[in-house]
Amino acid sequence: MLELPPPSPLVWILAGEASGDVLGARLMHALRARNPYIRFAGVGGTRMAQEGLASLFPMRDLAVMGLVEILPRVRQLSRRLNQAVADIVAQKPDLVITIDSPGFALRLLRRIAGMGMLRVHYVAPQVWAWRQKRVRKFPGLWDELLCLLPFEEEFFGRHSLKTRFVGHPVLQSGAQEGDAARFRARHGLADNARVLVLMPGSRRSEVPRLLPVFGQMLALLRTSMPDVVPVVPVSPVVAATVEQAVHNWPVRPIVVTDVDDKHDAFAAAGAALTKSGTSTLELALAGVPMAVTYRVNPLTAFMARRLIRVPYVAMVNLLAGRAIVPELLQENCAPDVLAREVQALFENPTVAQAQKAAFATVLHGLEGPGGSLPADAAASAVLDLLAARGQP
Repeated sequence: MLELPPPSPLVWILAGEASGDVLGARLMHALRARNPYIRFAGVGGTRMAQEGLASLFPMRDLAVMGLVEILPRVRQLSRRLNQAVADIVAQKPDLVITIDSPGFALRLLRRIAGMGMLRVHYVAPQVWAWRQKRVRKFPGLWDELLCLLPFEEEFFGRHSLKTRFVGHPVLQSGAQEGDAARFRARHGLADNARVLVLMPGSRRSEVPRLLPVFGQMLALLRTSMPDVVPVVPVSPVVAATVEQAVHNWPVRPIVVTDVDDKHDAFAAAGAALTKSGTSTLELALAGVPMAVTYRVNPLTAFMARRLIRVPYVAMVNLLAGRAIVPELLQENCAPDVLAREVQALFENPTVAQAQKAAFATVLHGLEGPGGSLPADAAASAVLDLLAARGQP
């Protein structure tokens, strides 16, 4: 007798930026390892495409950040939202997963409420950081919230929102597995060249704000540290923007788009300047001493300062509960300030060692429940929901 394959659930999954694309790819891989018949549709980038997703539209259309920066894109984002909703209605998936990008993802979840499919949001909106009252709007948006930070489960639980801590995916990034010698050989660097990692972000809207400042900082460093080699790891989404922006820098940087090459750069680096966010955790995992810097539209900064309810913007500082890395924001995101901080990171071993010791404590707190890998824990949560609905 011919044995029929089991029912194949359809999961509609959306990521709106490079970090979400990585999360989505790992989750897709973990889900398919448990159920090889599972099918995917939705929106994602190159990493999710490698796992078999045919994106409904280019993920880069959603990669925008900032209260002011988003205004010119409102019409396009509205069209993409309508397109995503229409595709979900047409495909009737068993479960919808939205990853981060709350400005778009939560609107999508609200639009499909009442359609009968399960809904999961992966990466909790950071309402604990600012405008905490927004949490009152979340009931009914998802069947489960998968969070990356240990304190988020308790925060959202206080508001009767079903939440599961799955661990932080940075622990699966491989950032600590780079090879310094391989990086130097690949790019023809001398053994004594001082590698400085510069991480301007992954969104087209934010990269142009930091790169000019980084270039001016390098001009100031040429006298005191002529052997510094800047390395700029970026996602392919913004690679062309970065290449154009660094063309006139006083020191030609190495622009890295390959993940393994980025991790090799981390291993070779003596210091880093990075935007706030997950990149701070990547660098911490690799043991790279760092300073965090960021600059946004002045109006965006003014509004943010009135709304933020946490003492730090750098994730490593927030998790540590103290300033273990410097935060050089807005007016302190200036060439001379950055140059002084970079020189201190390279030339003061006490500062570097203190940072590395603190990194270990922070990272331990990000491990998933029972020591499971974050992607596996997230996949278990998704499959538990499907099983409760009758999917094997």
